[in-house]
Amino acid sequence: MSLRCMVVDDHPVVCEGIAALLDLQDDMEVVARARNGRDAVTLFRETRPDITLMDLNMPVMAGVEAILAIRDEDPAARIIILTTYDGDEDIYRGLRAGARAYLLKDAPVDTLLDTIRQVNLGKILVPPEVAAKLTIRLTSPELTPRETDVLRLMADGCSNTQIGSALFITESTVKAHVNRILHKLNVCDRTEAVTTALKRGLIHFSSA
Repeated sequence: MSLRCMVVDDHPVVCEGIAALLDLQDDMEVVARARNGRDAVTLFRETRPDITLMDLNMPVMAGVEAILAIRDEDPAARIIILTTYDGDEDIYRGLRAGARAYLLKDAPVDTLLDTIRQVNLGKILVPPEVAAKLTIRLTSPELTPRETDVLRLMADGCSNTQIGSALFITESTVKAHVNRILHKLNVCDRTEAVTTALKRGLIHFSSA
C-alpha cells in the first residue's frame, strides 16, 4: 500500500514539483496539496494522509500553527517540516509543535524520500546541522513576548517613540526593552539585533 502524502507550500511551483516527485515513487502517492496552513488543516481532516510535508512561513496560517491544529485533532499525525528557514528559533518551534523531522528544501532528493519512509515507521529525524542549531536555541536566553513585539517594530524601522505609541508604553520602557534585547542577543546595536533575529528566526518578514 502506498504512503498517502500531503504537500503544504504556498509556492505553486515548489508544491507541484514536490508532489510530482512523490507521485513518481512506487510506494508514495499525493492525496492533497495545500497553499496555506488553514487549508492544510481542512485537507488533513478530509484525507488523513500518512505523511504531511509542511512549509513554515505561509499566508493565512503559518506552518507551526497548522502543525499544532492538526496534532490537536490527531496527536499521532506524522508531519515533516520542509522549509528554507534554518534559524534555531524556527527549528525549536517546529519540533516543539510536534514535527517528526526538519528538512531544508536544498536537501538531496534521496534524503527527503528516506525521511518520509523513516518517519512513517515512527522515527524522529533531526539532521546533525539542525540538531546543532537547536542546541544553540536551548542554551540561549529567551526573549519575552513583549521584547519580541519591540524587536518586530525595530525591524520595521520604528523609533523608540513610535514603538512606545504602538505598544502603549513609555519611551523609557522601550529603551529598557531594547537594552535587554541587545544583551540577550549579544549584539551591540539595533541593526545587528534585527539582523541576528532574522537569521535565527526570532522574527520574520511577512510572507507575500
